[in-house]
Amino acid sequence: MSAHIHYSTAELEADLRYLNLLARSFPTIAAASTEIINLEAILNLPKGTEHFLTDIHGEYEAFQHVLKNASGTVKRKVNEIFGNNLREAEKKDLCTLIYYPQEKLELVKADEPDMNEWYEITLNRLVKVCQSVSSKYTRSKVNKALPKDFSYIIQELLHETEADPNKHAYFNQIISTIITTGRADAFIIAMCNLIQRLAIDSLHIVGDIYDRGPGAHIIMDTICDYHNFDIQWGNHDILWMGAFAGNDACIANVLRIALRYGNLDTLEEGYGINLLPLATFAMEAYPELSSDIFAPRIKFSRRVFSDTELKIIAKMHKAISIIQWKLEGQLIKAHPDYGMDDRLLLDKLNLTDGTVTLADGSVYPLLDTDFPTVDTTDPYELTPEEVKLVKALHNSFVNSEKMAKHVYCLLRHGSFYLARNNNLMYHASIPLEADGSFKNVNVLGRPYAGRQLLDRLDELVQVACRIGSDDPDHDCAVDYMWYLWCGPDSPLFGKNRMATFERYFIADKSTHSEGKGNYYNLIDDPAMCNRILSAFGLPTDGSHIINGHVPVKTIKGENPVKADGKLLVIDGGFSRAYQSTTGIAGYTLVYHSRGFQLVQHEPFESRKKAIEEGLDIISNTVLNEFKARRLLVRDTDKGRELVAQVEDLNKLLAAYRRGLIREKV
Repeated sequence: MSAHIHYSTAELEADLRYLNLLARSFPTIAAASTEIINLEAILNLPKGTEHFLTDIHGEYEAFQHVLKNASGTVKRKVNEIFGNNLREAEKKDLCTLIYYPQEKLELVKADEPDMNEWYEITLNRLVKVCQSVSSKYTRSKVNKALPKDFSYIIQELLHETEADPNKHAYFNQIISTIITTGRADAFIIAMCNLIQRLAIDSLHIVGDIYDRGPGAHIIMDTICDYHNFDIQWGNHDILWMGAFAGNDACIANVLRIALRYGNLDTLEEGYGINLLPLATFAMEAYPELSSDIFAPRIKFSRRVFSDTELKIIAKMHKAISIIQWKLEGQLIKAHPDYGMDDRLLLDKLNLTDGTVTLADGSVYPLLDTDFPTVDTTDPYELTPEEVKLVKALHNSFVNSEKMAKHVYCLLRHGSFYLARNNNLMYHASIPLEADGSFKNVNVLGRPYAGRQLLDRLDELVQVACRIGSDDPDHDCAVDYMWYLWCGPDSPLFGKNRMATFERYFIADKSTHSEGKGNYYNLIDDPAMCNRILSAFGLPTDGSHIINGHVPVKTIKGENPVKADGKLLVIDGGFSRAYQSTTGIAGYTLVYHSRGFQLVQHEPFESRKKAIEEGLDIISNTVLNEFKARRLLVRDTDKGRELVAQVEDLNKLLAAYRRGLIREKV
């Protein structure tokens, strides 16, 4: 191919310094030519499958199951390969084995009379599935994914077939020897894990891993060990990152939400947060609760609590809520540029007549008038006991080793946005004016808008979360983490206020509303999407914006596809707390070589039922956007990088052949 490409001597001499560096890696014509052949071959492979998930909110069992079944990809592969050759029950059992090999093996052994025969049949089937899911990758990429103990054997099985008469005995003998040497169980587990890994080439998490569900720490363990992933931070992720950075208002919010949903596992078991000081303080400060508004919502908790535990949690919930509003008030007063004075409500309490006056002057009765720790003359001042408690909680968060590991993973692999393969991913929104133009947002005294705003906020998060940073903006950056959680111009929030106080203390639901920003008023406008795509360097034709954050209420007829297909909102209620309002249990967006598929999921019952009864998540495709031709690696961002590398290598070949660079034989 290089023989048909001509470069002038002047072109080559202009790049000679770089070409000499490249020659260190490819010191001969043969080496450079081999790499060109390799790269050109890769460019013509089918594009790898990308999975997009958002708003997981601690639902670790459903999340892990979606990864295991690749949003139905594994089941589709099994159906394609075996069709009518297997009964539905057999295909279901094979899928369950692929998802949960260790657990399924134990069940099989309890019922199967002839394990050797079962092993032989199953190993042959798994090899066929593995051959199918690995077919779009290079041998090199597949080999890197292979488990070390079985690498050679799997390579042989993947690249041979029992249908080949010359290799029939060879293939079958490998299978037979795996069984007779007692390695069948371990080999099956390794094959199933390999199938899971190869079914998803890259994973995009479009925000909100944390809060509500019981296992955000388990999800983070899974993600941080995943082979290829990226994260676009959501406001709930930023809240936890802010807590680790030492923002006490963020810490109080994290605790309040956990107590509200009876979700203590992530705090105590996941991150080793000591809640005893909070429990002790709460029982002393609130010996009796005058209302049940702080009772935890245990409907969505997997933990069983005694009545005594529920009463203690309710007191802890109230105690940290009051502390939260005090700490938030201190931040708002210290940063008038936040423009959040309407959230200063503790000084608007009239405990004599049991009312509160909101920012618009309206007066409402309080559902709870017991505020023993609030000094009406200085309502945002912490009591000495609260100061001591906040310090203890602060130390517990910033010194959590497990939290440090997860936050640094979020910093390394996360950002406010990502533009990849003509898809622009960000969790919630871009601040806009009413006419759709980018809104200037004040960040530490300077205005930023659009892409520049998100780039600046990226820097600020990195500064805030680096413990011991000597950056002059560090303290202000730590404070700003709370604003990113709930500020009216935060791109992660996108609403005019977070009406937490009103939801707790005012019965009138009209006060609970949180007005959406202009982004959501214009979300169906293709012109707005084109403006955003262009600002982030993407073409307006064929590109998509992918968001989460706002649950799509499918039960009310809402559609996740916006702006003539340019924008996809894929938050469908992964969190159990949302499923009654969305009517489903989340979406997964799958982008493979044939195009886009938006997959809608029904609620996942449990890992236990998936293993014992073969109950998979019921998934339905709600959007198919197929391409006119199959997409290749050449059509991706990675492909464009490889094309540039081929160009450089062709220049190196030309330089060798003209004697501008000498081969190092």
